[in-house]
Parts: sequence; structure tokens; C-alpha cells
Amino acid sequence: MRGTGATFILYTLMCCLLVDQLPAEDQAYDFDASVFHKKAWELGGYIEMKGEHMKLDSETALYAMRFADQPRETLDRFTGTLELEALFRHGMLSGWARTHSEWQHDSLDDEQTNKLYEAVVSLQPDPGRILDAGKQVTRWGTGYAWNPVGFIQRPKDPDDPTLSREGYWMLRGDWISSFSGPLKNLAFTPALVPATDDMNEDFGEPGYLNPAAKLYVLYNDTDLDFLFLGQGSRSGRLGMDFSKNLATNFEIHGELAYISDSERRVVTPTGISTESDDGVNYLVGLRYLTAQDITIIAEYYRNGTGYSEEEIKEFYRQVHRASESADMISLKQLAQLARSTYGRPNPGRQYLYLRAAWKEPFDILYFTPSVTSIVNLEDQSFQLIPELLYRGINNLELRLRLNLSEGDPLSEFGEKQNDYKLELRLRYHF
Repeated sequence: MRGTGATFILYTLMCCLLVDQLPAEDQAYDFDASVFHKKAWELGGYIEMKGEHMKLDSETALYAMRFADQPRETLDRFTGTLELEALFRHGMLSGWARTHSEWQHDSLDDEQTNKLYEAVVSLQPDPGRILDAGKQVTRWGTGYAWNPVGFIQRPKDPDDPTLSREGYWMLRGDWISSFSGPLKNLAFTPALVPATDDMNEDFGEPGYLNPAAKLYVLYNDTDLDFLFLGQGSRSGRLGMDFSKNLATNFEIHGELAYISDSERRVVTPTGISTESDDGVNYLVGLRYLTAQDITIIAEYYRNGTGYSEEEIKEFYRQVHRASESADMISLKQLAQLARSTYGRPNPGRQYLYLRAAWKEPFDILYFTPSVTSIVNLEDQSFQLIPELLYRGINNLELRLRLNLSEGDPLSEFGEKQNDYKLELRLRYHF
């Protein structure tokens, strides 16, 4: 029944808030040493309500693919999310699981999804030896908005890189050693990411074990990773990354990835072709904390396996031609291609990411305003995302953000379906 999901989420959030505000008249504040011991079981998660108001741009290619048969000027959407986490420990055995349930409603559709994001069993016979099996999220790479060396993980959303992501089923080990000289730590992490019709089906072509590995080195206060993915469901890949603090408030980082036989589906004036070639992707960035407690993050991303400015323009030209001639068959084909390649976040070649977040300006406690921008350096289009974040209520996070897209016709951000999107999010952690 329409509205049931929203009512349940709202009721649950209200109950959590009421319980959190109950008076603690009879509570004793004696010291309890047991709170410092690790619990055998831990349960937690969050519940979130998010409202979005979108001002649509009917002149853009992405609008034509999404709303060709249902024209409109605005779109309002409500999303309710429940994420649950569980952790257990028993001797050398531990495990954790994370579920993600989402209900979304707008004037076009109601949609509900339930996913298992992580489910891992971990065996640790000693501090330097770990064996994990199950579905888990890996975090390869030092970049904030992008991770070119994230060979066995789902990509981040550069608009909001901190969002939780779904993992892949894998078998993974860790062998960790420490030393007293310039080489301080060494860790080797091999992994198998099998792809079948029923497991990791979106990782690539089924029928491969997909061996991968990471070698971590801490040498003279510089973090280094050397990474590998064997040829299989995806093309073979080699990579490295680094991170180093030049000062207590200044860090630099970078990633480099070589990808063999990278395939691309390219829209041309005469149709759609498939190309294959080796590619190099890399990222360089910095993080700087000013005396005023402003965190600045800047990253340059070179996506060597992405599309050139002219290739992106040709895709948008074909979408507009299909829309103007009411060629719904071609429009649906292009929309399918957009979902797999052209329409994914940042499909171009060169990007600049800038973010500045000011913690508690003017002594306003628990308040953090920020502004983020992603610029396509080839066509000069960009996104600008100002944001207000408040955490002054116990366990409750309130976020207001505005996403603006600007650019010329046939540019990446100029062809987005929204002129702007206004978002309000309330997230309660428990």
C-alpha cells in the first residue's frame, strides 16, 4: 500500500528519538570496567529519511532519455533507508554483516530494494594472520573522490564519496609483519573474487576466479600499495598508490593504474562500435587543514579509459536527434548505453575535484558548512554542491545540500537532467 514504507520509517525514527530523550533520573554513574572490554555481540545501524526536489531541464539529453514519454518540469522524491550492522567475536573467530533496505517514492514510481552489503566470517589465529570469507567491501586506493586502483570494489559516487557501498563475494587473506628499521610494516593481501551467473554477476564475464593481490609497505612514514588483478572477468590490471604527510596538517596522495585490453562502446555518426586498447588512469591529490579548521581536499583525475570530449558530444548529438525525430527505438538503445557507460559518473578523461569544509565556524558547535565542485577540464562544465551539516542532536545528523549543474550544450554537466537538486537528509544512528 502506497505510503506504508514512509509511515513505518517515520514511526521508527520518532520512537528512537523519544527513547533517546527519556530522563535518566535513577541512573547510577559508577565506574564500570566492563565497558572497556570488547563485547561478544554488537548491533547498530541507521535509519534515514531523505527528500529531494529536482528542477528538470527539458533541453538536455539525459532528460530526453528519462522523460521522453512523461514530460514534466520538476520531480519530487522521498527515500527511506534502513541499514543494519551486526558484529560477533569468539576467540580467533569473528564476523560481521550489513544489510541495506531502501524505499523510494516519486510521482513516476515506487521502488523497494533489499540488499546484503556485507557478510563475512574472519579467522585470526594470531595478530599478523587473517583469513576472511564472504561478501565484503574492499577499500583499495588513497583517493577521496575516485580510486583508479579499486580493482575489486564498486566505484564511489564522486558527488558523495562517503556513502556506503555493496561488497563482492570473495576469499581474502592478510599476512602482516612489523620491523624496526626504515621499513616499518609489510602486509600482503591475496584475494579471489569468483564470478558466476549467481555470484558477483556484475563483476564481469562469468566463469573466472579473478585472482587479485595487494602489497602494502610503510617505509619512512610513506604508505605505499602495489596492486594486481589477473585477466579474467575483467581485463588484467596493475597499480600502485601512495600517501604521505608532509606536515601534521598537510597530506599528499596519488594512484596509478595500468589496464590492459580495456573495452569501450563508442557512439559514432554511423552507429555503435566496440574498441579495445590499453589504458592508464591516475590521480594526484592533497588534503590540507588550515588554522581556521577548514579542511581542503583537491584531486586531479586522469581517466585514460574514458571518453574524449568529442566522443561525449557525439553521444549527446545522437540522443538529441533520436528525441527530435521521435525515434524511440534508438532512444532506448542510447539510454541502455548511458546506464552502462556514458551516463555513469564522470565518463570523460580529465577532472578536478575541490572540496572545502569548515568545522564549527564562528564557534557554532556541531555545525559544518562545505562546498564541493567537480569540473570536467575538457569541456569546462561543472557541478557545484554547497552543503550544511549539523550534528548537535545526539545520534542525529541533519544535512541540507544543493546540487547545481552548469555547462554548454553537449557538455557533460550541461546535459544533466537537472538544473538543480535540493536535498534534505535526516539520519539517526543507533
